[in-house]
Amino acid sequence: MAGNARLIEQFRKQVVPDLMKEFGYTSVMAAPRLSKIIINMGVGAAKDDIKILDAAVEELGLITGQRAAITRARKSIANFKLRENMPIGCRVTLRGHRMYEFYDRLVNIALPRVRDFRGVSTRSFDGRGNYTLGITDTLIFPELGASKMERIKGMNITIVTTASTDNEARALLAALGMPFRKAA
Repeated sequence: MAGNARLIEQFRKQVVPDLMKEFGYTSVMAAPRLSKIIINMGVGAAKDDIKILDAAVEELGLITGQRAAITRARKSIANFKLRENMPIGCRVTLRGHRMYEFYDRLVNIALPRVRDFRGVSTRSFDGRGNYTLGITDTLIFPELGASKMERIKGMNITIVTTASTDNEARALLAALGMPFRKAA
């Protein structure tokens, strides 16, 4: 609990006043904040072996501290040998204290462990203030030991904010410690 309380205090005492000054908000409630973080892991090989999906659900649970929900195919695609309603991935939606704790661990522990890390792209915003980050190797999270993993899996992390523009969201995430790549 200490890790996320530190980030929440930093948000309230430093980030909100800075954002209010930078963007000219008149109310504390107008300042953008993190709404939720969605972690999605697509496991296409699960259509052949369901144990791979079980391992992915367990890994996502270890990383987030919350049980993952299994996602299913919406429609059949013959070329991929995929039928409607087949389990093909898992996802977790984090809110509140767990969201702040995960964000803190992502920014301060996991991302610096990426090999040849120079920062995350500033071009992954969706136009409405949400940021999506793709991770190719889940081994950057210290909760997962390399000995337990059978195969390397990737994941998508979507950070949903209440910001209305990408500039506001970029300022919010940068103030919360997101290591954006410097423009050359």
